This record gives sequence, C-alpha cells and structure tokens, in this order.
Amino acid sequence: MAEELLTCSFRVHGRDFENAGEASTEIKSLLKDLEIDPQTIRRAVVVAFEAEMNVVMYADEATVTLVLTDEDISIEAADSGPGIPDIEHAMEEGWSTATDEMREMGFGFGMGLPNIKRNSDLFAIRSEVGAGTVVSCRIDLDDHG
Repeated sequence: MAEELLTCSFRVHGRDFENAGEASTEIKSLLKDLEIDPQTIRRAVVVAFEAEMNVVMYADEATVTLVLTDEDISIEAADSGPGIPDIEHAMEEGWSTATDEMREMGFGFGMGLPNIKRNSDLFAIRSEVGAGTVVSCRIDLDDHG
C-alpha cells in the first residue's frame, strides 16, 4: 500500500484568466521543494495546467487536488460546469469549442485533454452534461522520485 506524503487542493474559478496557472505553479513549487524528479514534475505540471485551463475556459469552478504518495502523483480536477457531451470527440487533438476571444489569448487549440492523457500513466475522465466533469490522472514516480 502506498504511503500518502502530501495532499493539497486548489480552487479554480471559471473565466478567471488573470489567475489562471496559479494552481499548477504552486504544484510545481511543492514538488520541487520535495525534490521530485524534474521530468516527473514537468509531466505533473502539464497535467495540472491543462486541467486548470479547461476549468478557466469552460467550467464555473473546480477543485484541483494533488495527492503525492511514495509511488505516484495523482491529480484530479472536479468541476461544476456544462459537462462534455462527446468525450471521444473532445479527446481528438485539435478539436475545440473555444471562443475566438480565448484563441486570441493563446488558448483553446484542442490540445488540453490529449496533453493530459499523454503526460499521465493512468487517465480517466467522466462527465455529465449540465453537472460537470472529473478528470483523474496518475503519474508514476520513477526510481529516482
């Protein structure tokens, strides 16, 4: 059984582009302070940032939770929002429902969920239209982690 070393949660608010990225920046800092392998940190930060940006762009609010054990890093983003009507379509690289305004800010190019999956050792998503979405990821710690 894995030993839990750290758990922390962050509130992320929809349309709060000014503070977008704060949770993933804090996660990066925490993992660096704990001397986690830099490649593992990079993967965790990509997962956290993409999940956080999806909340900012599409949901009302969410809780992003980080759990570090002696074996892995788990990141979960659980939001209240519109939900995803077609998860399979949303997982396609380049497919996006972003507005022109979001794209002008440099977001919404349809790489969020594919990047989360690519940087996770275990990836799961469930969504209910009108209720919200939960993205759960695990990144295994390597022998140096």
